[in-house]
Amino acid sequence: MEKVFIAADLGGTNLRMAAVDSAGNILSRDRRATPSQGNQADIIDAIVGGVEDFQRELTGDYEFGGFGAAMPAIVNSHSGVILRSPNLPQLNDLEFSKVFAERLGLPVILENDANAAAVGERWKGASQGVLNSIHVTLGTGVGGGIIIDGTLIRGIDGTAGEIGHIAVEPEGHPCGCGSRGCVEQYSSATAMIRLAKELMPKYPETQLRSGSELTPLEMFEAGVKGDRLSLEVFRLAATYLGIALGGLVNVLNPEAIVIGGGVSAGWDLLIEPLRSEILRRAFPHPGERVKLMRSELGDDAGILGAAFLASGRIRP
Repeated sequence: MEKVFIAADLGGTNLRMAAVDSAGNILSRDRRATPSQGNQADIIDAIVGGVEDFQRELTGDYEFGGFGAAMPAIVNSHSGVILRSPNLPQLNDLEFSKVFAERLGLPVILENDANAAAVGERWKGASQGVLNSIHVTLGTGVGGGIIIDGTLIRGIDGTAGEIGHIAVEPEGHPCGCGSRGCVEQYSSATAMIRLAKELMPKYPETQLRSGSELTPLEMFEAGVKGDRLSLEVFRLAATYLGIALGGLVNVLNPEAIVIGGGVSAGWDLLIEPLRSEILRRAFPHPGERVKLMRSELGDDAGILGAAFLASGRIRP
């Protein structure tokens, strides 16, 4: 019988799930609204319901081998506990792996979503064949995953890879983590919108309007047309990210840095200032050697990574 692994990517708005075979083929998908206004039990029931739907759909020659979940949260992946979930605080301190193992009767793996995305890209995406890589997700926040010698680095508490919480301005903008000046406060989609609004008075000719709901895509489209405010916001976001990544290049000497998440849609405006800042900060040889890559899997990176981890294999 063919082994199938169910993976979930749980966000504050949507719960995305997939059934994935051992070769990384997605056999079936499911997308439903996250019951974000509900309590912990409502979210657990929604995930269990999605798994049960796959089990009813994929019968016959399929055997379910495990369940993996990618969470936008600080998690202890060793113990399977959600330590802090900013988007879904009702899940704080949930013994996730224990609860779902009991409900589903399957082995369960809990992982931070950026770590899962790093594994997914190494398995089936941009960093296939790369032994040493850094994965950065630029979305509502800034997530990170680190793979060294082909192995995901989790740290003693299972919380390693939080690149978004490297301080790049010691007394900078307050961060939700409790610190100040984290790269997340300068390079995420949320931060870029804040920066655009703060800088708007200096650029009265801008195409952007403070009263509208700004998005990084809107800024990218304006920047391509030469909008000076948009170009400055992308330059700042790339510069602050480059400060953090330049230091990581010196510490980890990776072969590749993979950039994913919604903000990566602005790749053409990000890449050159990002590369320049890394070269300014890193030792010459590792700085010139490291390849900057755009994610190939998009939203599927975390799903595929969670499925791979659920399979029990160590090195994609």
